[in-house]
Amino acid sequence: MKLSIITVCYNSDKYIETAINAVLSQSYPNVEYILVDGASTDNTLSLIKRYAEKFPGRINWISEPDKGIYDAMNKGVQMATGDVIGILNSDDLYAHNQVLETVMNAFTNDASLDMVYGNLVYVKQSDTDKQVRKWVSKPYYDRFFEHGHVPPHPTLFLRRHVYEAAGLFNLNYKLAADYEFMLRVFKRFTFRSLYIPEVFVKMRLGGATNKSVKNIKDGNMEIIRSWKQNGFSPPLTLMPRRFAKRIVQFFI
Repeated sequence: MKLSIITVCYNSDKYIETAINAVLSQSYPNVEYILVDGASTDNTLSLIKRYAEKFPGRINWISEPDKGIYDAMNKGVQMATGDVIGILNSDDLYAHNQVLETVMNAFTNDASLDMVYGNLVYVKQSDTDKQVRKWVSKPYYDRFFEHGHVPPHPTLFLRRHVYEAAGLFNLNYKLAADYEFMLRVFKRFTFRSLYIPEVFVKMRLGGATNKSVKNIKDGNMEIIRSWKQNGFSPPLTLMPRRFAKRIVQFFI
């Protein structure tokens, strides 16, 4: 079974090699690695070209302007030819070299499974062995999102038909298109998922949504809008529950 991993990047030469090596060092053999560069002006593109030449046939890449990170992700999904698709951010890495094998074994062992996800740890930018927070998810249930839960998006792997049925990332969302997409595929389309209680991804601190108070506010407004767009009423306790779960992450 073929797996496509997508990394989108723009001026990411500081960490892109870590992400590339994290994918190329995985034990699972049948991996198509897609790099979508947004016409970087730093050294990112030359690094991508170097790895593509060093590992012929393993890396597929494009470099062109885009409308933002979610537009780039959509391009990657449309390029993907794998049976299963995952997305790894350009400054993140897999927790160990058997993550993809673990994921694909789950899909291989259960043909009715549509989605697999796990846990994530936040690490220092300068030291990926230094854990700052731990995002522990849980198996999906009927009021999963109402209780403030959401799967860590970088740990989510989907069969191709999920994108074909539910669609791509909604570009009307600038900060929370990943949340809207997950709300859509889990709650609206009710695809079958498996939660594996293992750390899949190490995420460096510093995501776009949390860079400023304005971004946090705007991201929360997009989350509320995503509920309404998918035909649901957001519970009044949604944001307090989400905030409480973030606080807990520092003490796990």
